Amino acid sequence: MLDLSGKVAIVTGASRGIGREIATLMASRGAVVLCAAREDHAAATAAAIQARGGVAESLSLDVTDRAAIDAVVNGAIERHGRIDVLVNNAGITRDQLMLRMKRDDWDVVLETNLTATFACTQAVLKPMIKRRAGRIISISSVVGQMGNAGQANYAASKAGLIGFSKAVAREVASRSITVNVVAPGLIESDMTKAITGESQEQWASQIPLGRIGTAADVAAAVCFLASDEASYITGQVLAVNGGMYM
Repeated sequence: MLDLSGKVAIVTGASRGIGREIATLMASRGAVVLCAAREDHAAATAAAIQARGGVAESLSLDVTDRAAIDAVVNGAIERHGRIDVLVNNAGITRDQLMLRMKRDDWDVVLETNLTATFACTQAVLKPMIKRRAGRIISISSVVGQMGNAGQANYAASKAGLIGFSKAVAREVASRSITVNVVAPGLIESDMTKAITGESQEQWASQIPLGRIGTAADVAAAVCFLASDEASYITGQVLAVNGGMYM
């Protein structure tokens, strides 16, 4: 079992779905997990972790607010002395066909999914560089690799995360900081649970492993990249898609 004991990790978008699963699994592996989301939305995640004997905090964070990001990072360092892992998971969709997509739908998705990752990463880099250690993991998507109709904004933001991460990985590798991406495929969610019968079979037929993935599948990949076992891996995209895109 991968050991994250003593590591201090910030997970954005930790209120539900993949983010909640990442935070929960990291805590079960011994990490101190700072669960970040808007308002008090991550409180339930932190409480559930604590109920199981893990160590977690709930942080109010709007990832589009740079001042709030700096405050969260500075507060975490004051309380815990360092940040070992940043998981950039917060993200949104505003799906629409290109001909009908409004500029606001483009802007808000890029700001939340890509620009916020820039801001969060920049905020943790200085203390990581000072300590000459750190893990930065961003959650992209298979859509950022293969595209999807009606998701030009989302695909652009998720593809941007890949290029961004590779560039930053080259910049900070000499300081023993790794920067990687996890790109999930079709993952079980409130939306996919509504897909039943023939439609679900049609989706599954596009996946060589024959099933839709789970948030736990993604969380396991994140925990691996956050661990000491992944110390020689940087600038990579770990696809968790059941073979949907190869």
